[in-house]
Amino acid sequence: MWAIINQYKEKLNLASTHEQRSKDEYAKVSVLQAKREAREKVIDSLNREAIMWMDRFSFTLNGSQELPRLLAKAKAMMDMYSAPEEVHGLLDYCQHMIDLMAHIIRNH
Repeated sequence: MWAIINQYKEKLNLASTHEQRSKDEYAKVSVLQAKREAREKVIDSLNREAIMWMDRFSFTLNGSQELPRLLAKAKAMMDMYSAPEEVHGLLDYCQHMIDLMAHIIRNH
């Protein structure tokens, strides 16, 4: 009789251990899934933000010539007032970025 009781206790312990392992595994999977979903939300948010800025920049370049006009005005002023070399470099960099973004927008 004691042997049967001990046998059932052993089976109960095994079942409890299995149940705990299943719960632990489910918790791990849930955490991984939550992390993946959070990462996907961040990526989606960053993607939407990038598209929004790209659209704004595209509108600025295509809808009006505000940035190129301002840059041309700055270059004209720079030539009149003999600006330092750093200013020349900055405006050249701005021109490069405008050209680069225009290229990206045309080929997007």
